[in-house]
Amino acid sequence: MRIGRRIYDMPILADGVVRFIGEKVAAVAAETEEAAERAVDLIEVEYEELEALLDPLEALKPSAPLLHPDLLSYRGLPNKLEAPSNAYIQMSWGKGDIQAGFQQADVIVENIFHTQLVHQAYIEPHSCVAKADPSGGAEIWSCSKTPFAVRDQLATAVGIPKEKLIFHPRVIGGDFGGKGGPMDVPVCYFLSLKSGRPVKMVMDYDEELMAGNPRHPAMIKVKTGVKKDGTIIAQHMDFVFDSGAYGAMKPVGYLIGPQNCAGPYKIANCLIEERIVYTNKVPCGHMRSPGDPQGFFANESQMNLVAKRIGMDPVEFRRKNLMRDGDVSPIGHSVTHIKAVEALEKAIALSGYYKPKPKNVGRGIAIGEWATNGGEGNVFVKIDEKGTVTVSSPVVEQGTGTYTVICEVVAEELKVSPGALRYESLDTTAVPSDGGVGGSRATRVYGNAAYEAAVKVKAELLGVAAQSMKVSPDDLILADARIVHRRSKRRMSYAEAVKTKGSPISVRGYYQQTGKTHEASIVAQVAEVQVDSDTGEIKLRQMVSAHTTGTVINPLMHQGQIEGGLVFGLGYALTEHLIVDDGKVATANFGEYKIPNIQDIPPLKTAVLEMASGPGPYNSMAIGETSNVPVAAALANAVEDAVGLRIRDLPITSEKVFRGLNGRG
Repeated sequence: MRIGRRIYDMPILADGVVRFIGEKVAAVAAETEEAAERAVDLIEVEYEELEALLDPLEALKPSAPLLHPDLLSYRGLPNKLEAPSNAYIQMSWGKGDIQAGFQQADVIVENIFHTQLVHQAYIEPHSCVAKADPSGGAEIWSCSKTPFAVRDQLATAVGIPKEKLIFHPRVIGGDFGGKGGPMDVPVCYFLSLKSGRPVKMVMDYDEELMAGNPRHPAMIKVKTGVKKDGTIIAQHMDFVFDSGAYGAMKPVGYLIGPQNCAGPYKIANCLIEERIVYTNKVPCGHMRSPGDPQGFFANESQMNLVAKRIGMDPVEFRRKNLMRDGDVSPIGHSVTHIKAVEALEKAIALSGYYKPKPKNVGRGIAIGEWATNGGEGNVFVKIDEKGTVTVSSPVVEQGTGTYTVICEVVAEELKVSPGALRYESLDTTAVPSDGGVGGSRATRVYGNAAYEAAVKVKAELLGVAAQSMKVSPDDLILADARIVHRRSKRRMSYAEAVKTKGSPISVRGYYQQTGKTHEASIVAQVAEVQVDSDTGEIKLRQMVSAHTTGTVINPLMHQGQIEGGLVFGLGYALTEHLIVDDGKVATANFGEYKIPNIQDIPPLKTAVLEMASGPGPYNSMAIGETSNVPVAAALANAVEDAVGLRIRDLPITSEKVFRGLNGRG
């Protein structure tokens, strides 16, 4: 019995083969944690040791053992394979003629970049409660941000109708992409079914780090062809991602980020290839902007290296090649709104990029982009006989303020204070389906659904009042939670409107979109570092992050996303590394897995260029996954500017800088 978010390749318990250290082999439920631990100690498992396959490049070789011989029988593979392979994902995107492009180039630059395994480091570990009944149905409380999807995955794996499973919403203690899969829910469900009791499971944090679903390590080969004047003619990016033992924790089976990682540049001929490879390591999943930080580290590092090769200023090189409104992306997508030049100019000005600087101080520029993708959401608005406005939705709150945005949109349209609204969370019985949050789509999806619901309520209020006052609805407005006649100033409260109607006003707002939006959020960042040439220590003197975005609905939460994402990127760039030693995670606690603390955070300057163009309510745009994307490249470029040393593998540590400066890197 297997389960997965898209690819059903992960057994609920090991199916005779343990494919990574940390895989679930047996499960025990007891009335106390101590009793459960004693019972686990009594279980004896006989293992036949197999040679571990830990290097994805070795796993790609024809002679490598197949980790999943039955791959072709798995449900959910996104592309057809001719034969079983450790490279279970083989995708490509592009436009033009890549070979012809390289033949036209005056200069060709090739580099290889490596990125590391990192964990989301949310505060709350995975947890769940299951209360099963003898028929196979169950009520479940879990920290999943996509409860409808997990319900469907569990129902499919078990072979029961999804309606027999009720998932109750819970506020999530941090997500960063890692809380979208089933994790321990299937085991918890079967323990409850077997015991006839509710069962609660909470992962310890060493279990999180050993068996969660961290960000994929990657090897990225980049080959760029340019003209002598700096025009990019051709770009080839070849990604090899280490998936770990399973592919179950990715919602579409592959990583969507790589297809955008040639950046917001005009490139006539482009090819992007993605392979995701099974190894005997912890299975990887989604983490804030999945695939993008890896690709943009490589691409934005490459932009500097190409500019250096042809003797061109890296800012001028980017400026020459950046896309403008209406241009076609490197893989052939039309982008109607993209303000990359504006973001670049703002970052350069705000950072003092060209100002004189002391010895061993460097500044690095990098650019990132984000366009949201798909989504489905439901929001209900009800006004009762007391005039109370209740907003409800099955969306779960994972800490980004989705509930707040929903309420702000409804309050804006109904002209009431957001604090006067009541909010209710709905379980999975409320609607047939709902997409949940992820991919920076919460404001766009649920904000648009809230807007639709509020507009429907507004129309009903105006219709009831118009009939009562014997006027046209066009002569009425909403103000201070009342319907007001423009000329006579006659008023009707919302409670009076409901009483006049004879029943509560209750509507549903629904939003669904497939495919990518045509508006791109852009970020340009400048890192300023000082490097100690004797020790290799990197001191961050300043970070600048300039964003072009749509209408900002909530400035405080918007800025929080920028700052949080940037710190996220700093950890990825400088300190975080989930080290795997002989197949076992060696950094299994926060003493050894180093996330940034307050002393690691530099002075930050932020600029937000707000433009009323975007797919969200009031022309808003995504912000949650832009600021972490280019951080690592900006820092790598700054280090080279400071001491002339190019770091091509993350994290950028003082040890690597020291070895490089002393000729041992």
